[in-house]
Amino acid sequence: MEPGRARIGQNRGMDNPNAEPAGQPGATDAAHAAFLRLRESLAASIVGQDALVERLLIALLADGHLLVEGAPGLAKTTAIRTLAAHLEADFARVQFTPDLLPADLTGTEIWRPREARFEFQPGPVFHPLLLADEINRAPAKVQSALLEAMGERQVTVGRRTYPLPRLFLVMATQNPIEQEGTFPLPEAQLDRFLMHVRIGYPDAAMETEILRLARTQARSEQHAPAAAPARMPQAVVFAAREQVLGLHMAPALERYLVELVLASRDAGRYDPALARRIAWGASPRGSIALERCARARAWLAGRDYLTPEDIRAVAPDVLRHRVLPSYEALAEGWDGDRLVAALLEQVPPP
Repeated sequence: MEPGRARIGQNRGMDNPNAEPAGQPGATDAAHAAFLRLRESLAASIVGQDALVERLLIALLADGHLLVEGAPGLAKTTAIRTLAAHLEADFARVQFTPDLLPADLTGTEIWRPREARFEFQPGPVFHPLLLADEINRAPAKVQSALLEAMGERQVTVGRRTYPLPRLFLVMATQNPIEQEGTFPLPEAQLDRFLMHVRIGYPDAAMETEILRLARTQARSEQHAPAAAPARMPQAVVFAAREQVLGLHMAPALERYLVELVLASRDAGRYDPALARRIAWGASPRGSIALERCARARAWLAGRDYLTPEDIRAVAPDVLRHRVLPSYEALAEGWDGDRLVAALLEQVPPP
């Protein structure tokens, strides 16, 4: 541990005179240890996708939803399935197709003739963990039904409104290599996602490790079924979320976060050429998402305060779908990733 850096559960004391009390060290240490075990279990099953594992845990801690973009076979479905196996939470998977209806997600009312009444049958959106596989293959009406549930945490059918579970995490996937017959998500709907994560192929060493893991799993399944992993209670997740919100954030760091988002709306203060390349900047929802993700990253790292690197590390995933390139930028080959990278270069950290 570097000098002057306090770990979770320790007293920062004179290292940070503006720090707040650390709270309950015992409960903090227990929740943090549980999440470290969870990360190790996920990393052991999802080889070569450490960034995806970390972003999935950040979304869980920040109480947000994840949009994952990557080619087929990169463990996107495996990631959310493995997370569900390690949490005391039900899991549902919906394969989005062009003929999917909103009721296939939210549920519908069924007429009971013997009782002369309608009875609501909940859809898969009422599961705490939901995988929306290839979300861009469904039409806008289905996409909006899911994204409304993500934003409002409730579903309205007929005249009644039904609340969703307190623990509610949606991981949506989309395939970047097949665009025929797809319905790209509008930018306003993309804003509902806490992060937009892009994953790529593993390197040679990781590919070899994937082959080894696949052989091991195939042999174990032939001899005996795998033992069910220990499952983390939802109460631990909620306790960890409270601890994440209690982390210390220096005023200078808060100003840096706000300035980074404001620069996406008025980049002309730093670079007129960059301003012409940005059609729309991040909304206030982007500021909230950036802070929560940075807090979650700092908590996973074992710190009870944030650093500039926490903000800079999550900024691409938080802002790439919120900072929209202009037509001029698209013609020059700029995308959201390049715009965010330019903003990080222009806005100096404290």
